[in-house]
This record gives sequence, C-alpha cells and structure tokens, in this order.
Amino acid sequence: MAAAAVAVAEPKTKYDRQLRIWGDQGQAALEKASICLLNSGPTGTEALKNLVLGGIGSVTVVDGSKVEPSDLGNNFLCNSRVNKECLGQSRAQSVCSFLQELNDAVKVKYVEESPGTMIDTNPSFFSQFTVVIATQLPESSLLKLDGICRAADIVLVAARSYGLTGLVRVSVKEHCVIESKPDHFLDDLRLHNPWTELKQFAKSIDICDKDPVVHKHTPYIVILVRLAEKWADAHDGKLPSTRQEKREFKDLIRAHMLNVDEENYKEAVESSYKVSVTPGISTEIRQIIDDSSSEVNLSSSDFWVLVAALKEFIANEGNGDLPLEGTIPDMTSQTEYYVSLQKIYQAKAETDCLAMEHRVKNILKRIGRHPDSISRAYIKTFCKNARKLRVCRYRSMEEEFNAPVISEVQKYFADEDSCFAMNFYILLRAVDRLAANYSRLPGIFDRLKVAAVSVLSDMGLNGTSLSEDLVTEVCRFAGAEIHPVAAFIGGVASQEVIKLVTKQFVPLMGTFIFNGIDLKSQVLAL
Repeated sequence: MAAAAVAVAEPKTKYDRQLRIWGDQGQAALEKASICLLNSGPTGTEALKNLVLGGIGSVTVVDGSKVEPSDLGNNFLCNSRVNKECLGQSRAQSVCSFLQELNDAVKVKYVEESPGTMIDTNPSFFSQFTVVIATQLPESSLLKLDGICRAADIVLVAARSYGLTGLVRVSVKEHCVIESKPDHFLDDLRLHNPWTELKQFAKSIDICDKDPVVHKHTPYIVILVRLAEKWADAHDGKLPSTRQEKREFKDLIRAHMLNVDEENYKEAVESSYKVSVTPGISTEIRQIIDDSSSEVNLSSSDFWVLVAALKEFIANEGNGDLPLEGTIPDMTSQTEYYVSLQKIYQAKAETDCLAMEHRVKNILKRIGRHPDSISRAYIKTFCKNARKLRVCRYRSMEEEFNAPVISEVQKYFADEDSCFAMNFYILLRAVDRLAANYSRLPGIFDRLKVAAVSVLSDMGLNGTSLSEDLVTEVCRFAGAEIHPVAAFIGGVASQEVIKLVTKQFVPLMGTFIFNGIDLKSQVLAL
C-alpha cells in the first residue's frame, strides 16, 4: 500500500456567502472535519469538489485505480489537462492534485489502495475520520464498511450513480440536530399566554388612540395581546377556538380600525390565528424529552444533557412551556415600540436561558462532569432552537437489506410516484448480486431479472412484479457513470455531508433514489 500527501498552503478561511447560511459555528465545524472518500470516479470527485470548495478541513482519497481514457470523458478532475498527462497515473493522486488547486486551505491526501482491500484488511483506518463517503461500492463491501463505521461512531454516506439512476444513503446510529432550520415555522410570540412584562407593555399603549399616526403604527403584537384579553374577558377566560369564533375575533380587530389602509391592523388580522395556537409542546419534542437517552450519565452527549435540563425547565420555570426564542418578525410599528418589544422578548429569552444554564450545571455536577464543560453559547443556541430539535436514528444497512419494513415497501410499490424509485432500488441491488455471482455487470435481460426476483424473495416480497422496461434500461446502462448524473448524485451526497458535519438542517431519513429518465427523486424509508 502506497501513501502520499499533497503540500498545503496556509489556510484562507474566508467563505462569506456560505457563512450567511450556516454561520461561524457551522464553518468552524467544517474546517475541523476530516473526510475519507472511497473511489475517485466522477460521483466521488463531484462530492469532494463541493466540500473542498466549501472549506472542509481535510480529505483523504482511497483509490487504487489508474487514470484510463474513460476517465477523461466523465471525470471532471481528470479531464482538466488538455495534454492528458495524467493517463496511466494514479487516479487518487491526479484527483488530489486538482482538488488542491481548488482550495489550498484544505489538507489533501491520497492512499493508493483498493477500497475493498482497505475495508477487509485495515478496518481501523476509518476511525480517524469524521465522515466516510463510499462511492460505487458493491453491497458486500458496503455492509462490511457500515459495520466498521457504526462500531467506531463514524458517519457513513453511501453514494452511487449507475446510468440514468443513482442513490444516496446516510448511515449513523444517532444524529442530533439543534439548528434544524425548517422552511416554515410559527413565530414564538406567546400571544396565547403573554408573560407579565409583555402584558404591561401592551397595556401602556392605548389602541383606541385617535391620533392616526400612533394608531396606524401600533405593532400588531400589542393589538393582539390587548384584543385577546378583551375577548377572553367576554368568553369566560377562553380564547377563540372554533372557526366561527376565529371569524368573530377577526371582526373585533377590524372594528378597531380607523382607516382601511392601516397595515398594522391588516397584519393583526392575518396573524390572529397565533392567538389561538394550542399551548404546549409538539409531539416530536415530547418524544425527544421522554426518550430514554434523557436519563443522562457520564457518557451522555452534550445534546442529551441539555434535553435533561430542558425536561426540568419545562416542569419548573417554564410552567409547561419551552424556553422563549426571543426574536420577533418585522412588522409595521413606530421604531420606539418595536425596539421596546425586541428588548422585552430578548429579556425573557435571556431569563429562560439563565435558568437552563443553571440546570445544565447542576446536571453536569450530578453525573460527574465539570459544570462548565458545556459552553453558554451552546446552551443559548439550544434554547433558541428548542422547538425545532430533531433526533435522527438510522437502521443499519444490514437491517435494511435483510429485514426491510415490508408494509413500507409494499406501499412504495403500490404508489405511482414511488414505484419507479422502488424498482430502481431493487435493480441496483440485483446488479450487485449478479456481479458477485458472475463477476460481471448485467448485459442479459433474463439474468438480471432472475437476480432481481431473488432480491425480492429475500426481502419477503414473493410475487412482486418489476417493470420490464426498467430491467431493460438497467441492462443498457452497463454500469456507466454518466457525468451529469454523477454530478447530481455527488452534489446530493456533499449536501448531506455538510448537514451532518455542521449539525444544521435535517439529513435524509432514508435512501434517496434519483430517476434520471423522468427527472424525479424519492426518499425511501426502508
């Protein structure tokens, strides 16, 4: 086994655009991460290219192949030299030299060895990495690698492109996300249960003031707090809940308008549903709080220590609620009113955060850790995102392959949108089975179909039919890594790696299948 490293220049850690997405903490996590890529074909190099440009800390390419003429046609990092001087050279070395040119702040290394051999003979090699990206690996090698990575708590991302189809699959025992950043989420304004300071501020503003300037610049939060209280006084302390009551509450808001062009009152009408939000904690967050991992000990992660503190906070200082986020949306308002509201929400969030910090320190002492071993910045981020926590647990690949959830598989086969994705999933596994049995890729329709039927049978799906057109197409693909498909699959894989490393956004919860024939994709939870 030959190993070599490519020289690295001093880092230039300036990534302005992406910092706006995942912030300083996310970028710092990327710059600390160590990535291992198995096979530097087009799928793998496309994934690695994106990560190197993003400023990943270090990458190691494991590939024992030489650059062949076919690489010049489909591998972005092998066809860059017009004079084709890399033909016959180590593909790992050639790819690494081009990767280094993309970003000299990234440490780039290569190992000239077959990934399959590395998996079989040197499993401890993988324990040094944050994430292993396995591309174009057959099922048998992937199963072994998954076991190795799980035993070492290393994240595995499997990616494969095959003709006009491809897949990406994440595998890790548990992945906890604080900053899940959902696309749509209700503002945490607590209009259904305003605290004392917010009530007092709302009462200090006369929403019946006839001064048109004051009236049309009263923030809608104040309007809703005042009118919700007025409604509750007239309805035995209850807020509007039925559809009819919600209509009447909107009419109550409109009745306080002086002119039809008052944007703040229009905002109040549009946001009136926030008053009727059912108080309490979502089912998803409740499941996390009640998870057995929240019973913490010395070996528990920082995330679960914070969940244990959150559970105590809800039962005590929170009075059944989570810590306040402390932010408010833009709205029509006098600057003075808006700034005052911001300070009120921020002060409440800070109070909640201090209470959480106190509980975290007590728990850390109780389990034998230093009380300052979890930073205040981490606690503050946790509190701000307490409503959006996610815990992702993945079945092992062996469980997926040998004991799939039959009801889910049958549902996918029966659904028109996911049927093709399920067909491709089975056929890609059949390709591996055929290759293992006959040492070559499929070229005959009947032989691949027999292998596919065997896969279905092992999954407990006897009698399930496959699309004969797709069987023919997969035979036609002949194992080709078409660059546009490889680029897309590599892009998806690198996106998942960034989610997993930064612990922001929610990674794929299943096997992502790309159907390049119809340009559709599907995530199969098997």
